[in-house]
Amino acid sequence: MAISRSRSTPAASFNTSSASFASCESFTIADCAASPSLYYANKVLPFRDSHRHAAAYLDRLMARPAFTRVLEEAKPYAHMFPAE
Repeated sequence: MAISRSRSTPAASFNTSSASFASCESFTIADCAASPSLYYANKVLPFRDSHRHAAAYLDRLMARPAFTRVLEEAKPYAHMFPAE
């Protein structure tokens, strides 16, 4: 499967600079839904340099203890994620 490397219309183009999380200052179900997508999108096509607000949002999500725990528990299965 070919992966588009186009950066012209980023999927993570939302502006989270004014709020800590997706919809407000509180962690909500919207953040739960966004977490895996952003995490794996960043693995496939790193966006830290090109989408700093999305990267900062992902950092806030990854700083949460529950997110850290999920990543730790998923380590035995990480090899199943196609890197390319």
